[in-house]
Amino acid sequence: MVHIVSHNPATVHPPVGGYCMGLELTQHRRLLFISGQVPERSDGAVPDGFEAQCEQAWRNVMAVLADAGLGVEHLVKVTTFLTDRSQVVTNRAIRRKMLGDHQPALTVMVAETVDSKWLLEIEAIAAD
Repeated sequence: MVHIVSHNPATVHPPVGGYCMGLELTQHRRLLFISGQVPERSDGAVPDGFEAQCEQAWRNVMAVLADAGLGVEHLVKVTTFLTDRSQVVTNRAIRRKMLGDHQPALTVMVAETVDSKWLLEIEAIAAD
């Protein structure tokens, strides 16, 4: 089992939004790099609205984790690309719901996605 040590130094402003400043892996056996997951269902349909799309992208991340025999507790780094900065708070709430108490290292960026109907994309790194 991976041993994860959190690093949140007192000399750095505390993180807002449920994440850790740094995670150290001390005894991992494998790493899983999850490509950017877009909000498409298995049939290619894209849900309407940011909340539904965010939940679908997270379900896709979870499916990749499960396929590798891993869960959210194995996530060590998550990068979320939003197309609209006004969705930061909603994104944070959905991420917290999906991750529970687990707090991986985190980056959120505002960027353009390849397909304009996608309102976000999530990539991640997991360790076991």
